[in-house]
Amino acid sequence: MSDPNARDWETISYVEHDDGVAVVTLNRPDVHNAFNRTMQRELHDLWRALRLHDPVRCIVLTGAGDKSFCTGIDRAEQMGGDAAALDDDEHRVGFASTPFHFDDPGDWLGPKTADLWKPVVAAVNGMACGGAFYLLGEVEFIIAADHATFFDPHVTYGMCATLEPIHMMQRMPFGEIMRMSLMGNHERLSAERAHQIGLVSEVVPGSELLAAATRCASAIASAPALAVEGTVRSIWAGLELTRSQALSMGGPLVGLGTSEASLAGGQAAFTSGKRIEWRLR
Repeated sequence: MSDPNARDWETISYVEHDDGVAVVTLNRPDVHNAFNRTMQRELHDLWRALRLHDPVRCIVLTGAGDKSFCTGIDRAEQMGGDAAALDDDEHRVGFASTPFHFDDPGDWLGPKTADLWKPVVAAVNGMACGGAFYLLGEVEFIIAADHATFFDPHVTYGMCATLEPIHMMQRMPFGEIMRMSLMGNHERLSAERAHQIGLVSEVVPGSELLAAATRCASAIASAPALAVEGTVRSIWAGLELTRSQALSMGGPLVGLGTSEASLAGGQAAFTSGKRIEWRLR
């Protein structure tokens, strides 16, 4: 399935625009866009399909409604809830013969885990907590509505906060991720504070959130796709490797992320005489 438009999605919605931007919406607002096994599968399938879908060059990820971006795993279905309500009772998260056989929901959620290197911009429209950090840990940057909040309730409910804060350690100072993980439900990070510590790149009124995210996505999508994806892959390599390891990969990454066609397109834009009306942030 290489065309996401060809599938009827149950837990997400997908809208594709003519400018190379697609908007993916987590669409379970009745449970604050918590993810169940179906949403895990659908997100993984969508990210994999978008790798081969050339009309889309940048993606905006958001949640339905204005209360929540995502509140993590659907506890009613996958954390000891009624077995009759499970959409896949053979893969109940947290149930296994030993701790060494654990189905991590993060294996199915994130774009990078699915090997998608087209940029993803998150538009956080309300609560983002717990398992939401699997997604936010694998996007390029985050724009938040001014009423958005961030928190991690794991320890409050007797669970070890491990995988989600590890994802977020690349985005937050150590003391901030430690405080959020240990405070649990007793404290929430505001959009303003998230912006102060660098977790969020921009805060806008809720009514302007999607427009702000799609404006960025449209600008990114206007550049040659190879150069954009090569840049994304290079910077993630720089984040995850040591400095010397990343620099040693620089030559091959430049070669893979540059072509005669992309250079010609860039040169044509430079010599066209048309100047981009840039925006000061």
